[in-house]
Amino acid sequence: MRIGTRGSALALRQAVIIAEKLKGNRPDLEIETIVIKTTGDRMQDIALSRIGGKGVFVKEIEEALLKGEIDVAVHSLKDVPSEIPGGLEIGAVPPREDPRDVLISRNGEKISELRRGARIGTGSLRRGIQIRHWFPHIEIVPIRGNLDTRIRKLRTENLDAIVVAAAGLSRLGLAGSVTQYLPVESVVPAIGQGALAVEMRSGDGRTRELTACLNHPPSFAAAEAERAFLKVFGGGCQLPIAAHAEITGDMLEMGGLIGNVDGTRIIRDSSAGHAVDAGKIGKELAVRILKSGGDRILAEVKTEI
Repeated sequence: MRIGTRGSALALRQAVIIAEKLKGNRPDLEIETIVIKTTGDRMQDIALSRIGGKGVFVKEIEEALLKGEIDVAVHSLKDVPSEIPGGLEIGAVPPREDPRDVLISRNGEKISELRRGARIGTGSLRRGIQIRHWFPHIEIVPIRGNLDTRIRKLRTENLDAIVVAAAGLSRLGLAGSVTQYLPVESVVPAIGQGALAVEMRSGDGRTRELTACLNHPPSFAAAEAERAFLKVFGGGCQLPIAAHAEITGDMLEMGGLIGNVDGTRIIRDSSAGHAVDAGKIGKELAVRILKSGGDRILAEVKTEI
């Protein structure tokens, strides 16, 4: 089996996690990891919103999948746009890791302890608008790059702190650098944050059979709800929207929001229902937020990014 992935340390580690799970289920399975450079990897000095946000970390990998050059693609689910190319599907979502964002501060302060005018680095509009909303005295500094690059920029860019995803740090063994875990009630995660997506060709029965062991139904249902929410907004990671779904037993609870670029206006709502209706719950929550004024914020945001 040929696994396609990006060449970052995190992406390679995620491919190893999937390969190890597949080998654990089928020790005789031969696995090859194929590294594919994406647009997002080549243009790390440009804001995602300027290079087409949606799909910049997956497009080339999906093209290789469609051509039969690889059998599966392993993505961070938050990088996968709501619309994927015809002929492809997300076949499995393994157990989700911690979906929260975390603060890494230079001097060990929690976010509420940072000085007025403190500089926090993040490449995410979603993170930026929520931090600005709760802490308007903090300056948001756009940064991009792999996790190790962003951690290094904490000092090279004279930042007081950075905000990144907990799951990536955990997978790379860097959880010890975390200063503070930000609760999902305050900073709602990105759609799919903490989850991996195993993408494959539709109709590929052999690959579906081999990868069935990877899927975790509660994580898949949560992903379905969040991606249904995303689809209504028609966006990817460049929009300041957020949603988080959690499964308890057979019930799903979900919160979501949209905000303007400076974080002065945020519209948020929540919903709940049976997990079997995950997609419906996510879609209806997004529609409700749009009808509550989110449509005006969305139109405004699209003229600014």
